[in-house]
Amino acid sequence: MASRKNKSTTTRTAIMISLLVLLCILAVWLWNRKRPHFIRYAAFGIEIPANFPIHGIDVSRHQSIIDWDEVRLMQVDEIGINFAFIKATEGLNNTDKYFNRNWKNAREAAVTRGAYHFFLATKSGKAQAENFIRTVELERGDLPPVIDVEQTYGVSADKLRKNMKEFVETTEDYYGVKPIIYTNVDFYNHYLKTYFDEYPLWVAHYLQTDRPRVTRDWAFWQHSELGRVNGILNRVDFNVFNGDSTDFEKLLLP
Repeated sequence: MASRKNKSTTTRTAIMISLLVLLCILAVWLWNRKRPHFIRYAAFGIEIPANFPIHGIDVSRHQSIIDWDEVRLMQVDEIGINFAFIKATEGLNNTDKYFNRNWKNAREAAVTRGAYHFFLATKSGKAQAENFIRTVELERGDLPPVIDVEQTYGVSADKLRKNMKEFVETTEDYYGVKPIIYTNVDFYNHYLKTYFDEYPLWVAHYLQTDRPRVTRDWAFWQHSELGRVNGILNRVDFNVFNGDSTDFEKLLLP
């Protein structure tokens, strides 16, 4: 009897250990499926999220003079620079000093381009949109205009959203396309969540997650501010588009 009991106990123990091992293997497999999948590219100087086919950058005067032909020619494995958002304006009257040069040269180098406005929440949204409109002539194949909203400058959330509404409606009326809203995850969750959901979202989130931590669909993800690209002297922001080439083409101005 004792021998049988010992065998039975040993068998149950073996079964339990086997089940625990299987559960551990399953947990590891599930974690590997869900965990962020980034690949480091030494040439770009950063890790880039996998499974996104369309990559791009955004630039301003901080990148100084850019050789756009070199930007377009850079290719590592299947990663290249497919698009660039270029700072155009800020506030009521300011224009980025390299905008005209970047805007012209990016198109000549066949880099899909988009222009963005740095938004000041304390100023009239309509007047800021007019500054952008005076500066930026969009053409067929360009990305929609972008409003870059990152700070409240002390105004209330209601005032911020009112001025934003003026900007997006004015630019939409003029260009005939819905502008893209750029912000970071924290600002979105504090001030914009559930608002402006009819507009494409471009969101900054630099943690290595599988995607930005927002509760709505997004079009672009700015995943790093430390990238390197041929033809650009300084570090540059890197982005991915949330879709394939067909989706990307649909977003461009007809």
